[in-house]
Amino acid sequence: MTKVEKLKQTIINADKICEEIEGEGAKGATQRKVEGLITAALKEGTPAEIVINDGLIAGMDVVGDRFKKNEVYIPEVLLAARAMKIGMDILKPEIIKAGIKPIGKCLVGTVQGDLHDIGKNLVAMMLKGAGFEVIDLGVDAGPDKFVEQLKSQEVQLVGMSTLLTTTMPAIEKALKAIKETGILVKIMIGGAPVTQDYADKIGADGYAADAASAVDLAKSLLS
Repeated sequence: MTKVEKLKQTIINADKICEEIEGEGAKGATQRKVEGLITAALKEGTPAEIVINDGLIAGMDVVGDRFKKNEVYIPEVLLAARAMKIGMDILKPEIIKAGIKPIGKCLVGTVQGDLHDIGKNLVAMMLKGAGFEVIDLGVDAGPDKFVEQLKSQEVQLVGMSTLLTTTMPAIEKALKAIKETGILVKIMIGGAPVTQDYADKIGADGYAADAASAVDLAKSLLS
């Protein structure tokens, strides 16, 4: 098994990495393992792009697929995403040197009036794991916040979410404000009360029922 294949398996099995040195936490063990594999792969002459695509992103793809099938759950996804982030941080100098570009830039936020962020955070992490650059507006994001970022960033995709039925109109309000700018972006929405019918009704480009599906949708909208 190559170093890149081992890196992929490390991402997939991030939840199973145990303390290898007495007193070292799971995060430390994960960081040491990921760093060791990436360093070794680069020393062998493996291009950073292959390390990212065939190691980090390929591992997250497997985790995302298992999440959709209910074979793993949010804690496992979060641990895999953390391992992925560690890897990307280590590779940052190589990414800059090689001129590697993200597959797209995505703006995400929980809409105005809603302070829930677990689902939105999971979507953001999985988008990053799939190779997207993500700008996270956080919670209670009004139309002005979305529009402000759209005007200052070269964004191709916007993701909006809400957990509350009472704040669903805020999605439509933000979507309308975005379209009024004339900036061409794809808009996807999600959250517990949101449906495909609602997405069609307000003119969103897509709806995703969960974080893994959101990644698939994002890729398809930009293809």
